Amino acid sequence: MKILIAHGGSVASTIKSKLNVEKLEVYTATDGEAGLKLAKANQFELIVLDSQLPGKDGLSMLKDLRAKNNQTPVLVLSPKNSSDDIANGFDSGADAFLSVPWVFPELLARVRALLRRSDWSRGANLNFAGLRLDPVAHRVWCKNAEMPLSAKEYRFLEHFMRHPRQVLTKEAIARKCAAETSVFTNGIDVHIYRLKQKVQRYADSKLIHNVRGVGYIFCEEEGAPVLLAQSGHARWLRYS
Repeated sequence: MKILIAHGGSVASTIKSKLNVEKLEVYTATDGEAGLKLAKANQFELIVLDSQLPGKDGLSMLKDLRAKNNQTPVLVLSPKNSSDDIANGFDSGADAFLSVPWVFPELLARVRALLRRSDWSRGANLNFAGLRLDPVAHRVWCKNAEMPLSAKEYRFLEHFMRHPRQVLTKEAIARKCAAETSVFTNGIDVHIYRLKQKVQRYADSKLIHNVRGVGYIFCEEEGAPVLLAQSGHARWLRYS
């Protein structure tokens, strides 16, 4: 598997030497322009990106990649860790966010999680209620019209389409779609709200429903009771 490490200073070479032990093919860039050129010229399974690269900063590089429909998973490393900084990283197209001070075992765990998800995303098209999702090209159509989605919206919709008619908790969605162990819940709500509005506009029907106090369900009908089993107990829920 090919990974790009775009990070200033000696950090890129340090990460590369450790990832080489994992039998990963690692390329490095120490500024944003060089990183962007490498990302455009190669097909990587993952990009590890410093948010404050010299020259073109990391988030600007990431926005350029997403604007070109490059959906390679990206782990952003940042010296900042406020909620606004994390939200800005995800809004720029990041798949995961790791703030300083981070330790290599944690970084490696995030890298493995994103590589597993990248491998899992390959496969046949997914179809549900008039939507068609291509997990290889990372594109979605509804009634033969392509639906423009951000990288984060795409991740959420793919997860929903792989688990139709199932109640999904916010925590489970965060683990699968953000590759984060501590994703702030409000961020999940905001992204799913935007996705819900977009899907409803293209599909002419509501497919993503809130399950109060639990999370979300992806299904055609609205308001039907759902049986949810948690910790050995079953309870009926209604969603809207």
